[in-house]
Amino acid sequence: MTMMPENKEIRASVRGELKGNWTQPVLCTLVYLLLIAGISVIPFAGWIATILVGTPLAYGFTLTFLGFMRNENRTEMVGQPFKVFNNYGRYLGGSLLVAIFTLLWTLLLIIPGIIKAYAYAMTPYIMKDQPELSAVDCIDRSMSMMNGYKWKLFLLDLSFIGWYLLSCLSLGIGLLWLTPYIYCSRAKFYEELKQRN
Repeated sequence: MTMMPENKEIRASVRGELKGNWTQPVLCTLVYLLLIAGISVIPFAGWIATILVGTPLAYGFTLTFLGFMRNENRTEMVGQPFKVFNNYGRYLGGSLLVAIFTLLWTLLLIIPGIIKAYAYAMTPYIMKDQPELSAVDCIDRSMSMMNGYKWKLFLLDLSFIGWYLLSCLSLGIGLLWLTPYIYCSRAKFYEELKQRN
């Protein structure tokens, strides 16, 4: 079994995929961020809408960039996140279970909560690729896949910290490019990890 690529190799591969293809990822990110912001400020019901709509939609956004990395939907990405609503109950259940499990671990201590968040990180991708599995089975599968790789994914996420700072200096505009870069990198991480499981 070959070793996982270095994180710098994952990032380089993603930059190659995004080169000349930024328009759709940036538009998709803009629409998604505006929608999530709009949902969160709905008077009195914002938190309910965030749970019932925003949580599964976040999975849809994640899977949109998996599709991008697989060259499945590069010409029309804006509507792709909404496809999770075709199987709404499954994705709502999966996303809520991950959120609840992570919260419960975090209530014990912050560090165990972070560790579990990384253990569950592959859940949306597995839900996409293995529709025959229940949400709980997908979470279990994610924990199994991430055994020995949580620290590596954490370091991949940490490697974007400088870009986050630059995005803040641009009044957040840079997030429109940084977000696709990060989500594509996580999708590439999953694809590499899947080959080794």
